[in-house]
Amino acid sequence: MDETLDTLGKTIAAALGPAVTGYGVAYHELTVTAQASEIVTVLRFLRDDPRCLFSSFIDLTAVDWPSRERRFDVVYHLLSPKLNLRIRVKAETDETTPVPTLIDIFPGADWFERETFDLYGVVFSGHPDLRRLMTDYGFEGHPLRKDFPLTGYVEVRYDDERKRVVYEPVRLTQEFRNFDFLSPWEGPDYVLPGDEKAGGKGS
Repeated sequence: MDETLDTLGKTIAAALGPAVTGYGVAYHELTVTAQASEIVTVLRFLRDDPRCLFSSFIDLTAVDWPSRERRFDVVYHLLSPKLNLRIRVKAETDETTPVPTLIDIFPGADWFERETFDLYGVVFSGHPDLRRLMTDYGFEGHPLRKDFPLTGYVEVRYDDERKRVVYEPVRLTQEFRNFDFLSPWEGPDYVLPGDEKAGGKGS
């Protein structure tokens, strides 16, 4: 299997030239890295070329690497029913550089691109309706970025007096707690605040 995937990777890299920056086979999976600006050319080739025939679009997502200059990997997964093979395609981009939409060649990419825009902030140029999909339209930030706060910026609740949903700044009812014991059935060796009233362990 790995030999077949390696041969396919060489074929794709040779056919697409500078549009493909590399490929690799790991865990019986082929990953091709491509220029983000050429992603439509690359995926059209993977769909149409008789040596590939990756006609089934599986999904699209992103991975955030905040320490990198181009912090996002936009990741595409395709399936070739004819060859019974899968392929992963990665393209790097940053917070402001758009990636061309795939809707013209894979209409099913529509909501995947909207979801990736919503949760990561990756912009897809040429998308006919690039709106938020998972969060509210007025939501601030992109929740799957690694620098997004764990508590978010606002909390949502229904206000019975106003008879509508309201947004309020996040308020934590207690500080974050660090649990320093290994088993949930055992407590720590020191006395927790309030436990002194129980008279110590075993009482």
